[in-house]
Amino acid sequence: MAPHKPPTDEELTRRAQAGETGALGLLLARHQASMRAVALSLLGYGPDAEDAVQDAALTALRRIGDVRDPAAVGAWLRAIVRNAARMRLRATRETPGLDGLDHLHLRDHEPSHPEQLVERHAMHDWIWYAVEELPPQLRLVLMLRHFSGITSYREIAAVCEVPVGTVRSRLNQARGKMARALLSTATQAHDDAAALTEESRHEAVATLEGAARGTLPREIAELWPAETRLLGTLSPPGERTHPFPAMRRNREAGVRQHLRHVVASRDMTLWEMDVINPPGAAHPCPPTLAWLMFRRNGRVRTLRVIFPEPPG
Repeated sequence: MAPHKPPTDEELTRRAQAGETGALGLLLARHQASMRAVALSLLGYGPDAEDAVQDAALTALRRIGDVRDPAAVGAWLRAIVRNAARMRLRATRETPGLDGLDHLHLRDHEPSHPEQLVERHAMHDWIWYAVEELPPQLRLVLMLRHFSGITSYREIAAVCEVPVGTVRSRLNQARGKMARALLSTATQAHDDAAALTEESRHEAVATLEGAARGTLPREIAELWPAETRLLGTLSPPGERTHPFPAMRRNREAGVRQHLRHVVASRDMTLWEMDVINPPGAAHPCPPTLAWLMFRRNGRVRTLRVIFPEPPG
């Protein structure tokens, strides 16, 4: 029997556009590592980065039908996260965090009433079910913010008769619940993201422990074949560099990394680290960083080390 071939991004996008929520969940699980990497690189660790990724998940739910090149849906998702992050950095006006992408605007001919808008959505059954599972206070602010023309925090606060700070808090709670529910559809669609993440966590811990000792176990060393390339600021310009020399330099300098979070898909992995510098280090590393890896057949093809901007 031929091995099961995972669906392509193009296939999943077209299925999601036809109303299959599980297909959208698979897309989000598959691209979650790169989406989170974009948010971290612009916003650093903290709630703003989490919010940007959650915003992107809900915008994808609402606007997956706008994707014109289904094969490039990964770039579309990253653009949503990037725009959300930049809007948070600017924070100069109370507009929806994702409205900077022109094609995401509520069109003039679309209804502004949330119930009408959801009814026109291909996934309206799932959206209604997920929204109905929210407590009433969270349900109202989410519907207004993401599925209506009443989108500014001040307008929502006036409708709900609560302070703007309360609107922000309720939105954060509602977005988190909806985003987790949407991602959970990936598991229901048989893409075992939880198992992949746990396996990747084991690989990360073994890699860090081996790098600290100076020797990697054989099964972990096989993750890093000779053709693996280190990209970004840690790689000398114009040179093809393997990650091992950078690991060795860190060990010799007394720098240690501790795993804090893992996001994994079949071809992309993100390991987020806390960094501990030796006392009195002349050139200390930033306190946090992330390893973004692109993989092929389970092995690391490229590694890019990301140094998140400090929060605030």
